[in-house]
Amino acid sequence: MPRYRKELQAQAFTVKATMKNSVVAAPPSAGAFRERPTKPTTFRKFYERGDFPMALQHSSKGNRIAWKVEIEKLDYHHYLPLFFDGLCETVHPYEFFARQGIHDMLEHGGPKIQPVIPQLIIPIKNALNTRNRHVICNTLKILQHLVMSGDMVGEALVPYYKQILLILNMYKNMNSSQRQYAGACADICLARFGSAFAPLRQVACQLS
Repeated sequence: MPRYRKELQAQAFTVKATMKNSVVAAPPSAGAFRERPTKPTTFRKFYERGDFPMALQHSSKGNRIAWKVEIEKLDYHHYLPLFFDGLCETVHPYEFFARQGIHDMLEHGGPKIQPVIPQLIIPIKNALNTRNRHVICNTLKILQHLVMSGDMVGEALVPYYKQILLILNMYKNMNSSQRQYAGACADICLARFGSAFAPLRQVACQLS
């Protein structure tokens, strides 16, 4: 009568894994799509100190920002990177003020936007690296607005697109049910980047 041998769980590439009664355990999940915790943003710090010239205005059409100064007179080198830093926020009212504040500034910025592009790359990268699908989708919508906000803005982003592409490339290869979240937004964003971002698809294949 054969003796029953209890299966032995073993990690791959170990001595135990070579034994007859061993079962090699599956490798641990890499957690590539797991949400990353975020630290309190500089945007939140400035908002809580009251350093932003704005307030929340309620109306029948929804909430909006009531600016206390003309947007065109804002120092874009100071304020726009701070608002982009707030893209990592997921809590009201920080998330609303950061997102809507960016849209308002991009709408009225004109030629003041393009020189600030280098200061926006790290906040954009940090927001995408949160792996939070809500944050990623909001960030990609901001990118859509950014590249259409002024002349040569798309071209100014070209030297930095590899830093942005790494995260977009992850979601590009997800299945259809998952892509209805960030992946779908990524395709829309890439489609609207225009000729300045034509190499994105080619680089995506090289990095995958």
